[in-house]
Amino acid sequence: MYKRHDLLWLTRAGWQAALDGHPEHLAVFSYWRDEEWPVAVRRHDAGINPGQEVCVGLSLPPDAQGRQQRIGWRVPTSCVERSGPPLTLKAARPALPADWRPGYTRLQELAVGLDLRVYGALAWQALTSLPIITPASTIDILLRPVSRHQLQAGLALLSGPEHGLPLDGEIMFPNGDAVAWKAWPGADTTRELVLVKTLTQVRMADPADLLATLKR
Repeated sequence: MYKRHDLLWLTRAGWQAALDGHPEHLAVFSYWRDEEWPVAVRRHDAGINPGQEVCVGLSLPPDAQGRQQRIGWRVPTSCVERSGPPLTLKAARPALPADWRPGYTRLQELAVGLDLRVYGALAWQALTSLPIITPASTIDILLRPVSRHQLQAGLALLSGPEHGLPLDGEIMFPNGDAVAWKAWPGADTTRELVLVKTLTQVRMADPADLLATLKR
């Protein structure tokens, strides 16, 4: 039903269930609810009830030591008011630090015809206006190809020198299987197994099986 990194907006009942189950996060959950901010789908915990629950999370500004803070929990699927994909490049742009903007503009210009989405620190800062980006942050890009041509074009863009940005992220294939895009170059020719993340598991997979989900 959902894929990792999808955005979910919870009902009031969903937030109340979160508050009841995790009173230690009262302040955060109450604030998130009142601001009507979304949460993001994460990989399912062991023992989850498929179809009736979904694992979600949110990111907070770094702590005093600069460590990223995340909160994860489960919500009933009946408490999801609406859902959507991760942010587009355009939607995430307002949260960019000034020194990333020139390269990001170039990335947008070169990404025409590609489905690139943003998650991670930049996305959370764009969604909430909270100071989540740090000097150590990267821009997490989700490349969502539907064809082999889009896969190759997207990889060439993300790994190329044209934008000069600190990029990281994943390729998400049409079936929801995701591979770190930095780990992909060459894997499709050497046939070395790659680490795949799905909504329910982490496994090793043959690149040929992933390529088979794309149009030629």
